[in-house]
Amino acid sequence: MPSETVDPTADFRDRCDTIEQAYEFCLGYAAQGLAPEHAGENGRQARDYLRRCAQALDGLGGSLTASVDRLAVDTAAAYHAFIRVIDRDARDAQAAVELVLAQPAIGSQVIDNLNASIHLRALLTDLFLIDESLKAHAR
Repeated sequence: MPSETVDPTADFRDRCDTIEQAYEFCLGYAAQGLAPEHAGENGRQARDYLRRCAQALDGLGGSLTASVDRLAVDTAAAYHAFIRVIDRDARDAQAAVELVLAQPAIGSQVIDNLNASIHLRALLTDLFLIDESLKAHAR
């Protein structure tokens, strides 16, 4: 996802946007109550969102580390400690997303269970917290 010339802060924000968009799509998808065998185009769309989410999760900790380092935050040690938490939660959430992607068809129930997963929810909360914390340093 990132390249050598990409702004680390923009890369991190893009990753967060991708993860949030996938989560929001999945909330609506879960509410449809589609059985896997009747998912059709909606199932393909869910799979696309989840693939992009998995890509955004891959290397999320490194992207965030580069962003914090670029901001030259004077309390970087506290940020780096929390980045380790985010990295772990991102890897756990990615494992859950990959499990769903491994299914031959994606119905609403498995997406509902993914949405309820503590791994994904913890990651989203982590991202909201670090994003708010970084805003004070980006000024």
